[in-house]
Amino acid sequence: MKVSYNELQGLCRKAFTGMGFDEGDAADAADMVAWMQCYGLGGLEALNRGLDFLLGEDPETLPSVLYQDGDLAVLDGHGHSVLRSSSLAMELGFAKARARGLAVVKICHCHNRQLIMGYLARLAGRGMNVTAFWRNAQMPLTEQVVGFRAGSPVPEIRVYAVHDVPEENEPNDGVTLVMANHVDLLPSMRSDFRFDLLARHEESDLLACRDQAFAEGISVDEAHWSRLKQLATRILVEPSDASRSGAGAGTSDND
Repeated sequence: MKVSYNELQGLCRKAFTGMGFDEGDAADAADMVAWMQCYGLGGLEALNRGLDFLLGEDPETLPSVLYQDGDLAVLDGHGHSVLRSSSLAMELGFAKARARGLAVVKICHCHNRQLIMGYLARLAGRGMNVTAFWRNAQMPLTEQVVGFRAGSPVPEIRVYAVHDVPEENEPNDGVTLVMANHVDLLPSMRSDFRFDLLARHEESDLLACRDQAFAEGISVDEAHWSRLKQLATRILVEPSDASRSGAGAGTSDND
């Protein structure tokens, strides 16, 4: 089915509100999913894969800073989606890079890492060169690298299969961000170990996909759309006799 960008962003915002996100965080998360879907990067599919984890998270548990100095910050995402754990990391890294020229931020223990791309686009729009990379646990081990030029609305993306990884280099659940206000940081791979390029997305390809989506509508899976509508009905209301009689999540939710 086809929907407009505003329809997708609006339903996603209601769904995240239904999941317990604060209003501002729900709007940000909705923008991230809609941004990826608009550029053909599977935002809804990425969200759907992590929904069960997302629904089980405690929204009161915020990311914490494990270490930082002038150029580096390490944060613990406490196993939460990047939709909950990356805003602080992004702003912290941006401030450091503006002040120092270059900054590295590591978010440990997070998931839904694909969805971080929309946040990176915002930083690029504010004049920052930024690259993110992370590894996934399937075999062969895959590494994804996403790089934005300052001012560009779209990234270049590379996905590699990494072979012969040493035993001490185990798969992890973190994402590393490198930001620079004066140096391009486009994706590439340098390794003494064998690797294969599995996929690549160029800036021009993504821009063409966006133009087509705005002209013809954004393609969404009907099952994903229905799930979002179901989650949107969970939006909480102030306790009252009316709400207790049936509004809100109720007792029959199976999510």
